[in-house]
Amino acid sequence: MKSNFIIVSVLLFLIGCKPNNQNTDVKYSGALRTMMSGDIKATASLDSLSKKQHLYALGAFENLKGEIQIFDGKALNAVVEAEELVFDTTFDKKAALLVYAEVSDWSSVDIPDDINSSAKLEKFIEEQANKNGIDTEKPIPFLIEGNAQSLSWHVINWKDGDTEHTHQKHQESGLNGIEKNKEVEIIGFFSKSHKAVFTHHTTFLHMHFKTDDNKIAGHIDDLEIGNEMLLKLPAK
Repeated sequence: MKSNFIIVSVLLFLIGCKPNNQNTDVKYSGALRTMMSGDIKATASLDSLSKKQHLYALGAFENLKGEIQIFDGKALNAVVEAEELVFDTTFDKKAALLVYAEVSDWSSVDIPDDINSSAKLEKFIEEQANKNGIDTEKPIPFLIEGNAQSLSWHVINWKDGDTEHTHQKHQESGLNGIEKNKEVEIIGFFSKSHKAVFTHHTTFLHMHFKTDDNKIAGHIDDLEIGNEMLLKLPAK
């Protein structure tokens, strides 16, 4: 009996020590440059992702009629109806732009108080990814959680038939606002090689968010990190 107990204990130890082999490769459909040229038709169906485990995703609906944000398989997609923010928690619609990854395990690190710009946040994410053995030449999914000092957002609601696309018009076409000192969860993707594909041409980041009370969600235009916010990267 004692020998059997020892064998079982060893097996449980070995199982507990097995390496994390999760595949967190970032996949995407559509491109910002294509949308800015006026092609806003669907490139992917959300239904094709509905059964993926631990799915994290962001993007825009076809015809730019709302923002996509999915946290651990739960959708809180935002659309504008009658000048009000409405949420779609289904996977029934299609996307013009979609970026996603499956991540079951995350590692966390405190974001220092001096990270006060997008450029510094980019550098911090890259530094932490390198420390964690993550290949920074490939796209990286990340989360940010905590109390945001300030967060500017929009939910796009593109006017039918408008063929003149600018970044400013995308921000102003639907609803937008600024949240101060709000508890938020942010899903983002970092990439040094996908500008104008799924990050804008001035940044390596694309981020969407939801408030903890699930009352606001959408695309992040600007972010001021608050005290004691956490950065989460895929665990290795």
